[in-house]
Amino acid sequence: MSSLYTPKQIASMLLVSTTTLRKYEDLDLIPDVPRTKSNRRSYTSIHLQAFTTIRALLQAYSVNVAYDIMRKVKQGHKDEALWLINKQQYNIQLEKMRVESIVSMLQASDFSSLKGRQLKEQMSIGEAAAAAGVNASAIRHWEKEGLIQSERNPDNGYRVFSPYEIRKILIISSLRKTIYFIGQMKQLLHDLDNQQIESVEKSFQSAFQNMHKKLNEQYQAAAQLVAYLNALELEASEQ
Repeated sequence: MSSLYTPKQIASMLLVSTTTLRKYEDLDLIPDVPRTKSNRRSYTSIHLQAFTTIRALLQAYSVNVAYDIMRKVKQGHKDEALWLINKQQYNIQLEKMRVESIVSMLQASDFSSLKGRQLKEQMSIGEAAAAAGVNASAIRHWEKEGLIQSERNPDNGYRVFSPYEIRKILIISSLRKTIYFIGQMKQLLHDLDNQQIESVEKSFQSAFQNMHKKLNEQYQAAAQLVAYLNALELEASEQ
């Protein structure tokens, strides 16, 4: 017989509030919750595993991705949930490869191409965004913050970026998830200006460590999801 838990018991085990548990229930992320004769929630071990899985997913992925995965499971789309997990691991692999390419370019002082993409002498904001793997709005924000500078095309007035500024854009795009403060990023770019490459490389090592940590969290979340799916399958076979 499945163990029964009160909201307070599960909240205590997961170090969250009972309000948080109710929010997950209201968002339709967990199996339907039975009630006692006095209309109190009565969680089972399946619910405990569901809540544990949500918390692990939120640690590893964005809120939208975590919730989407749990809704897929609730709707009975197990395979779609697993493919969403697979996509996130694929994305972090691509990110690692891109950052490795930029580190190689930095070490070789060769920013003429990135993963087969030729970097022109002058690039539009759209071209720069595509090369860096970010939205054009991000580049506009970095320019507004004084991290980079653009010139204007005399023919049409559009922004264009020199190879030197493209190098900055590539570095910012690679480290934006590791360095959160504009002041820190400005110092890093100052080090780049002064050829203090060792300082820049340390920042990239921090970025790699961050990716290693995130990958580990993703695998832990995947393990919790598999445990949840197995528990659901076992419960269904016993009914």
